[in-house]
Amino acid sequence: MSNLIARFVKNESGATAIEYGLIAALIALAIMVGAGALGNALNNKFDAIANKVEGS
Repeated sequence: MSNLIARFVKNESGATAIEYGLIAALIALAIMVGAGALGNALNNKFDAIANKVEGS
């Protein structure tokens, strides 16, 4: 019985999987925030170009 408990305590595969999942979630969040900021910047730039073209 003590051998079974010792193996359970030493087993870290579940913790590693959770860590990889958290890292993947953080990377996905960073990509979404970055893509949103890039989209807003492009939208503002195209609006500025359209206003200059209309003003000519």
